[in-house]
Amino acid sequence: MTTDSMAWQRGLYAITDAALLPDDRTLLNACDAALRGGLALLQYRDKSSDDARRWRQAAALASLCQAHAVPLIINDDTGLALRLRDAGFAGVGLHLGQSDGELAEARQRLGGEALIGATCHASLELAERARGEGASYVAFGRFFTSRTKPDAPPAPLALLAQAADLGLPRVAIGGIDEHSAASARRAGADLLASVEAVFGGSDVEARVRRLNRQLAALSP
Repeated sequence: MTTDSMAWQRGLYAITDAALLPDDRTLLNACDAALRGGLALLQYRDKSSDDARRWRQAAALASLCQAHAVPLIINDDTGLALRLRDAGFAGVGLHLGQSDGELAEARQRLGGEALIGATCHASLELAERARGEGASYVAFGRFFTSRTKPDAPPAPLALLAQAADLGLPRVAIGGIDEHSAASARRAGADLLASVEAVFGGSDVEARVRRLNRQLAALSP
């Protein structure tokens, strides 16, 4: 799997949550169901200090994503992404927040083919800088009320159209669900990132399929 494939650039971007998916079995079962439902990207996000668990879970998810030909994005841990790549897992990328290391350094370490995303909040300036440092996509938000990041500063939907000239896929994050996805897509989002809309209830595969049907109806 390489970034030559364009499939990852548009669709549903699921992000794991340690509170919703608290153990290995729950995490892997839910992510497998989400991948069956149809994801563009899957991000592994775990802010704990349990390095053994994070490696075990990330490696299992990398194997699962590889089987589904979907890139796995590691949240805020260049070292973990490198370790997975060096272990032979294909399609492993990285997402960096504004306080999680230098994107240019991560690009140098991971190489030109790796997918690397950047959190840009509500700032075109941050997005332009990320593009210059080698970002594969830029993420803006929160656009709507978010349970996972309730204190994140709001961003206007108009920002998505304003970011079109960057020439990078635009990710909308923050409160994306069945009620808000259409607004974000119409505003210009290429990728719709969500935690709770995917993993916040039973029958994850059906939840993902419903979201994908909604997004497909909005596609040109």
